[in-house]
Amino acid sequence: MLTLRPPDSPRSLVTAAAEILRIHAREVLDSRGNPTVEVDVHCKGGARGRAIVPSGASTGRHEAVELRDGDAARYGGKGVRKAVAHVNDQIAPSLLGGDVAEQERIDRLLCELDGTADKSRLGANALLGVSLACAHAAAAASGKPLWRHLADGGAGPTFEPCLPLPMVNLISGGLHAGGNLDFQDFLLLPIGARSYAESLEMTVAVYRALARVLTRHGFEGVLVGDEGGFGPKLHDNEQAVRLCVEAIRAAGLTPGRDAALALDVASSHFHREGRYRPKGADFSAGDMAALLKRWADDYPILSVEDGMAEDDWDGWKTLTAELGRRVQLIGDDLFVTNPERLQRGIASGVANAVLVKVNQVGTLTETLRVIALARAAGYRPVISARSGETEDSTIADLAVATGAGQIKIGSVARGERLAKYNQLLRIEEEMGPGAPFARWRPLDA
Repeated sequence: MLTLRPPDSPRSLVTAAAEILRIHAREVLDSRGNPTVEVDVHCKGGARGRAIVPSGASTGRHEAVELRDGDAARYGGKGVRKAVAHVNDQIAPSLLGGDVAEQERIDRLLCELDGTADKSRLGANALLGVSLACAHAAAAASGKPLWRHLADGGAGPTFEPCLPLPMVNLISGGLHAGGNLDFQDFLLLPIGARSYAESLEMTVAVYRALARVLTRHGFEGVLVGDEGGFGPKLHDNEQAVRLCVEAIRAAGLTPGRDAALALDVASSHFHREGRYRPKGADFSAGDMAALLKRWADDYPILSVEDGMAEDDWDGWKTLTAELGRRVQLIGDDLFVTNPERLQRGIASGVANAVLVKVNQVGTLTETLRVIALARAAGYRPVISARSGETEDSTIADLAVATGAGQIKIGSVARGERLAKYNQLLRIEEEMGPGAPFARWRPLDA
């Protein structure tokens, strides 16, 4: 069996505060009522860490494998008892007695134990739960909050911490809201905010104004989607954009100056046989690029995610040539937080930003490598939650610690979303007056 500490390594080199005493996983529920993996790590000196793994609905086919039981008699086959057993029976014995502060070594061992490129043997959900719980335990053992522990090099590299600009769901469509719209999310960027707290205040004002705007247009009793955005039955995608702009004005803000919009097109979900087929349309990649360019010309849209499908590299080249100098073009399904795919995108000159989701790759160390790779190439990293979230707020600390600059959590509704927004408020307070905040930077600046 692989062990974290070589057999001839003296036990005395591992301090009691950081020595892993116990690792235990369990099956818990996420925000959609589906099972997911929770992991506790206990250290001999009393430090403890806990992490819960998120789950996506709109997933790229190149993501690391989220292991499910497949037993239709339990949770419709979505149980995670196999992944839990892998933590308790295979991973835990290999880590006990090791140093919880050796994040890179822990994550390397996790990948070696799994032994597959896509983490399909033990499950990316099993590996990630252990990886993040170890980071929390190491931070506790060091006496630091997680964001400071990571910024100070607790997982390898050091960073300049900075509070992120939030990218916040206003209207949801696609797989996040029952397919009421083809495009998945219409989001707010509070670009005029001078602090994180102010950005949140502005966002809530626009979200509430949108509720009034929807009522005024006859959309009463609108439910919210998986990530808290409103899910009205609109005529088309462009109507959602117009309503969001109207809400910005209704909140007393100026579109394009105080607040702007972002789109998550999630185009892989309506890409078939080389064509893009949102309702009532049959587009080529060039047509899609032309549509998004017209919208960027007509509306204050500063960011577009997955404007082309996950394997349409030529389409991405077309879109990047059309908009890449002035609009943030985020690859999510395209890159799936995978360094090899991101490297291909950089070499091909497609997109200019990457969505970073910890469960797409499976360990904290690999996540940090993707962030570093993006930065080195001039790509913007955007830390992101998933549609199936939990009360775990790790990504808030991760966004601050790495100074990523942007975070995409969901809307300002639903407790699993607010857990992250509120954690960022706590961190802002910890950082003190004048806490660094990543204001929006135009691409051509």
